Amino acid sequence: MDRSFASQFAAEWVEAWNAHDLDRLLSHFADDVVWSSPLVAGFTGDQSGTLHGKAALRAYYAEGLRRIPDLHFEVVDVRVGVAVLVINYRNQAGGEVSEVLVLRDGLVVEGHGTYA
Repeated sequence: MDRSFASQFAAEWVEAWNAHDLDRLLSHFADDVVWSSPLVAGFTGDQSGTLHGKAALRAYYAEGLRRIPDLHFEVVDVRVGVAVLVINYRNQAGGEVSEVLVLRDGLVVEGHGTYA
């Protein structure tokens, strides 16, 4: 993965989040995506903290937007690996978050929300 792709991906990702545009946001994810986050249990009741598939991710993100209507992200840094992209950002509450994203053919197939 090159830095140009990573920067463009992160710019589109943050614009979609800040617009609260689920369809645009989810266009970056494969149908068989696996997503984990400590927030999954609280938002969905799934104590495993892991979601499987784009439909489950959509429901989780929609619930997050419903619960946090002022949700807004600011990208702080973007890091690039071989097939991994890390987006470090600050949320509307000033919290620092990193999303670790594994990509295949330009789409996220595995993601992990990590919190400070």
